[in-house]
Amino acid sequence: MLDKLRQEINISIGEFLSLIRKEYRLDLVNPILYESIREFSLRPGKRIRPLLLLLSYLGYSKAGKKISRSVYNASTCIEFLHNFMLIHDDIIDHSELRRGQPTMHRVLRNTINCPDPDLLGINLGIIAGDIVYALAIDAFLSIKEDPARKERALKYFIQTAAFTAMGEFVDTVHGVDCIGNVQEKDVYLNYSLKTARYTFDCPLVTGAILAGAAKKETDRLAKFGLLIGQAFQIQDDVIGIFESEETIGKSILSDLEEQKKTLLVAHAYRTLSPQKRKAFLQIFSKTPKTIADLEEVRAIFLSSGSLAYCLEALGSRTLQAKKILDSLTMLPRYRQLVSDSLFQLFRQSEDVARRYGIKT
Repeated sequence: MLDKLRQEINISIGEFLSLIRKEYRLDLVNPILYESIREFSLRPGKRIRPLLLLLSYLGYSKAGKKISRSVYNASTCIEFLHNFMLIHDDIIDHSELRRGQPTMHRVLRNTINCPDPDLLGINLGIIAGDIVYALAIDAFLSIKEDPARKERALKYFIQTAAFTAMGEFVDTVHGVDCIGNVQEKDVYLNYSLKTARYTFDCPLVTGAILAGAAKKETDRLAKFGLLIGQAFQIQDDVIGIFESEETIGKSILSDLEEQKKTLLVAHAYRTLSPQKRKAFLQIFSKTPKTIADLEEVRAIFLSSGSLAYCLEALGSRTLQAKKILDSLTMLPRYRQLVSDSLFQLFRQSEDVARRYGIKT
C-alpha cells in the first residue's frame, strides 16, 4: 500500500504542476522558470511528508473511507513546502548538489548570459523558492474537507513554515558563532524547528486535523513527530560525516565545510581534553577542507565517544516515539503503516553503528 500511495503522490505532483502551468503561465514568463521548478519537484524522493499526511488522514477517518483525488492533490502541499525549504537552504549552504542533481540556484545560473552567473543563480533561486511556497499554499487549498477543520489545518501548516524559517535563522547564526557558545539544548532546538516540525510533526498533525482527530490525539502526534524528527536529524548529521557521497547525494565534505554545529560537534567539544580540543578546532575552522581532514574528524568523533553518544541519543528517541505511536487511537492498519514507513528510515545509522562496532 505504501508503494501505491507514493505512486499516487507522484501522479498528483505531476498533475498539479500541469495545472499551475495553465493557471500561472510560468512558462510564458520564462520557460526555464517553469521547467526548473517542474524538474526539481519531480526528482525521485521518498515522499515521506505527503505519505505521512495521507496515512494520518486515513488513520483518523472512518474505517473504509477512500481518499478523494482532492486529498491526494492537497497532500502535495507538504512536498512543495519541503522543496521551498531545500531551495533556500541550498543557497544559504552554498550547496551544489541536491538529490544527486544540481541545486536550483545552480540550474538557474544558466538562465541568461551575464557577467556574474553565480549571483544571478542565487537571486533567481530565491525567487523560485518563493514561488514554490506559494504553490504549496495553493495545493493545500485544493482539498475538499470540512471548512473549520481545513482552516485549523491550514493555520498549522503556515505556522510550520514560520517555525522552520526560525530554525534556519538559528542554524545560520550558529554557523558563524563560536563552538563554545552552542550548547546541546541549542542544537536540539534547531533540530526541532528546522527538521522535526515540517518533516514529521506537520504532515501527521495536519492529516489528523483534516480527518477530525481530537486535540489530545494531535498533541501526542506532535510529540511523536518531534522525537522522530530529532532522531532523523541526528542520523543525517552522522551520515553526513561517516557515509559516502553516493549515499547522501551531496558532497561528503559539505557539512564539515559549513562548520555545522551538530550534536557530534557539541559533544566532542565538551568532552575533548584541552589539547585535543585545540587540534579539533584547527581542523574544524580550516578552509578549504580535504578528505584527509574528514578522516581526522571521524577519528576524533570515534575516540571521544561522540559517535556512540549520538547513536544512543537517536535510539532513545526512536524508542520513546514507538511507545507514543503504540498508544495512539489511529486505526491499527494505518498506525502500522506509519511505523513501517518511518522506522525503516534509520537503517543508515544502523549500518554506521555496525561498521564501527557500536552497540545501540
